[in-house]
Amino acid sequence: MSRALIIVDVQKDFCEGGSVPVKGGADRAAAIAELVQRADGQYAFVVATRDHHIDPGAHFSDNPDFQDSFPVHCVVGSEGSEFHPDFAPAVDSGHVDEIFFKGANSASKSGFEGSTKDGTTLSAWLKARDIADLDVVGIATDHCVKATALDGARVGFTVRVLLDYTAGVAADTTRTALDELRQAGVALSGEPVVA
Repeated sequence: MSRALIIVDVQKDFCEGGSVPVKGGADRAAAIAELVQRADGQYAFVVATRDHHIDPGAHFSDNPDFQDSFPVHCVVGSEGSEFHPDFAPAVDSGHVDEIFFKGANSASKSGFEGSTKDGTTLSAWLKARDIADLDVVGIATDHCVKATALDGARVGFTVRVLLDYTAGVAADTTRTALDELRQAGVALSGEPVVA
């Protein structure tokens, strides 16, 4: 088996009640947890990414454009940076094999910009385990899920986004993201949740 599941940024700050909430985020957190729990044997590995900001510069703004700049979110050590409580049990129970932290000092939307606590990048980690195929899920379809899927395709993986397990910020940006993904050769399965 050479397929891995990448779960992107299912954190409190990106779900309802967080500082940059995506409508449907909490429902997707629960759905992703169920996917992980019942996926035994479907994936060689399951990994998760986390926004992990210390000082990301212009990525944090009092007047965000919600494309390149956002309100303060997922600051290291904050409650908002933690995995959503509906998803966290999947991590705590050992169903997630590794966590990749991204964006300590930069915007860093893609999970492929992240690394483990010992500094191993996502690409290197997957390639060391002979992974060729990726399924990508998480929050948000039109931001970090898109960036992670596009980077995965760029570095040579065969990538599929499971849209039933994603949540998009807005209909127009999600449509644009799906077009970009298709053009890059990323397979799309299901229908996204969009605000």
